[in-house]
Amino acid sequence: MYDPDNRLTDAYEPEVGTIPSDESDADEETVVKTGTTTVGLSTDDGVVIATDRRASLGGRFVSNKSVTKVEQIHPTAAMTLVGSVGGAQSFIRSLRSEANLYEVRRDEPLSIHALSTLAGNFARGGPFFAINPIIGGVDDEGSHVYSVDPAGGVLQDDYTVTGSGTMVATGTIEGEYDSEMSIEEARALAIRAVEAAAERDTGSGNGIVLAEITADGVDIDRFDDYDSAE
Repeated sequence: MYDPDNRLTDAYEPEVGTIPSDESDADEETVVKTGTTTVGLSTDDGVVIATDRRASLGGRFVSNKSVTKVEQIHPTAAMTLVGSVGGAQSFIRSLRSEANLYEVRRDEPLSIHALSTLAGNFARGGPFFAINPIIGGVDDEGSHVYSVDPAGGVLQDDYTVTGSGTMVATGTIEGEYDSEMSIEEARALAIRAVEAAAERDTGSGNGIVLAEITADGVDIDRFDDYDSAE
């Protein structure tokens, strides 16, 4: 019921919250973010995903130097953590649970296209902080790399880069990527891209995490420096 003096309320009327002011941006100072450079490259043999290992607080303080920003979410697929750590971790848990449920119910894994579509739906409708992950995987149709933007947009490409080191890493890959390269060559290129980004991006650094994804599964390794990853 309308009440010009706002004295009466209807128990069945929805409550409308206020639009956050710019002051809410202060919360950003206390949110741990991955910062990050994440790279995904597809080849005929499989997919390579590479990320750095740094997490920052408020964009100015390195809060953790050994974050694993790639996690397996499917028998032959993995996803990166980009954005707020809490939001990305929650996103991965939700997506992994749905992929597992599908496999149990249907006795077969989700296709990578369906997995990425589900991720886009989650990003668009879920309570996650701004995230921009990469999903890489292999299924009966071949190797796939997708980026998922914070609004739920899903884009497939031969390679993709997300995170604060995107410009430098993309420039490194752009002139060297070849769709016919081997998975070993893709691994070497991914390492160079993350290393180059870490040289210029304050949100990236402290080593590298590499995931190699083939029809046989997902293999994730962590390295403290780039030389040992090669």
